[in-house]
Amino acid sequence: MRILVAGIGNIFFGDDAFGVEVVRELMQREPAAQVRIADFGIRSYDLAYAIMDGYDATILVDVTQRGGPPGTLYLVELDPGDMNTAEPELPDAHSMNPAAVLRMVKTLGGEPGRMFYLVGCEPANLEPDDCQFGLSEIVRNAIPQAVEMVETLVRDLLRENSVHAKGGEEHVLL
Repeated sequence: MRILVAGIGNIFFGDDAFGVEVVRELMQREPAAQVRIADFGIRSYDLAYAIMDGYDATILVDVTQRGGPPGTLYLVELDPGDMNTAEPELPDAHSMNPAAVLRMVKTLGGEPGRMFYLVGCEPANLEPDDCQFGLSEIVRNAIPQAVEMVETLVRDLLRENSVHAKGGEEHVLL
């Protein structure tokens, strides 16, 4: 199993840098050989081509507005098959839309892999005033938990793949 962990976001838009900061922290650790961790920033074409490199699972790390309090973390399993390829979207030089990237992968003739996840954080500030760049305190404080969430997901995916490869069955007590 090969896993791509992709940090996305714009470092000039406050909390939008969350994904970039989380993968910077992850890069300081020793990932498993099957895992690629990369900061894609706002480079949607680069991410689309990376996804097409045959990863079994992709984990995007980004801010996501879902209505919770700022700093709330989310783990969302996305269904790449639900992405509409009929509406092509031009990449924006200042931001990245994960759904648009998945559509781009399909438009380019690629497949996004079997599993697609988003580790997201509810932002507090996406447009800093007075050129105050960087994450808000509440979103910065969510980074260690997000790192743990990504590492746990990677471990679970690798363990699940190992169990299936051996033909065994694993029971997890919650």
